[in-house]
Amino acid sequence: MRLDAVIARQVRDCSRSVAARLVKTGRVTANGVTVKPGYRVRIDDRIEGRIPPLEPAEYTPEPIPLDVLFEDSHLIVINKPSGLVVHPAPGHHSGTLVNGLLHHCRDLSGIGGQLRPGIVHRLDKDTSGVLVVAKTDTAHGALARQFKERRVQKRYLALVYGIPGEHQGVIDFPIGRHPVERKKMSIHAPRGRSARTRWCIQRNFKESALLRIALETGRTHQIRVHMAAMHSPVVGDPVYGSRRRHKSFPWPPGVKPPLHQMLHAFSLGFQHPETGVYMSFKAQPPVAMRGLIRALAAQAGG
Repeated sequence: MRLDAVIARQVRDCSRSVAARLVKTGRVTANGVTVKPGYRVRIDDRIEGRIPPLEPAEYTPEPIPLDVLFEDSHLIVINKPSGLVVHPAPGHHSGTLVNGLLHHCRDLSGIGGQLRPGIVHRLDKDTSGVLVVAKTDTAHGALARQFKERRVQKRYLALVYGIPGEHQGVIDFPIGRHPVERKKMSIHAPRGRSARTRWCIQRNFKESALLRIALETGRTHQIRVHMAAMHSPVVGDPVYGSRRRHKSFPWPPGVKPPLHQMLHAFSLGFQHPETGVYMSFKAQPPVAMRGLIRALAAQAGG
């Protein structure tokens, strides 16, 4: 076996990537000699090293309220509200989900050599719904493999402009960085990656529809890009939506147009990284989205 694989197997809560980094930096040797992570371990080899103490996270813990659906020593499942950024980035150094998790989780055993929660997947800032976060390197690696192998069940609800011509369908357009607007994604990218989105109509309204969506892949902005490509952009989407349709849309009396996209991750299913037991979590759409759906239904007479 490779040296990094041996270390990951023998040392609890040490992923293969962390083991490889320890070998590369000379913290682990084989027979007293610095080797590469791909070194093939042989019988009677003497592997020595020391796991360095975990570094404190570079982000500040903040007492941000969290809607916790499930938590144990390996992971935590959150119902993320719309408007909350998942991970610190330029322009969002504080007030993120990670800042809140660092304050909430007192039993982090470390991810990548740091005391920080492991973000396995993300939801856009203005997308609400179920999100799983790892607390240990082992959990992070196991969950990441499930996402990579497409074994995680992800279900969304999206309120879209217009009514699709079919009751259900599959959108199979590759997605990549927009060739001109670099902050956007596009189905016309020169080097797009495969992306598949399954959808079906849950309810029809006057000039809109509520769709139930299942992702087979997890590309950035996938649902929003695919819905726009289908000429049914997500209601309230400021990036991929249509300003003309937003202004001309027959909003129900007393309803203000939404300030963010009406997209909610209502269900997430995966195998527990430690026990292997299948777990599934659901969360109702936020109040604003439920209210808009009720108003549209009343306007449509049903």
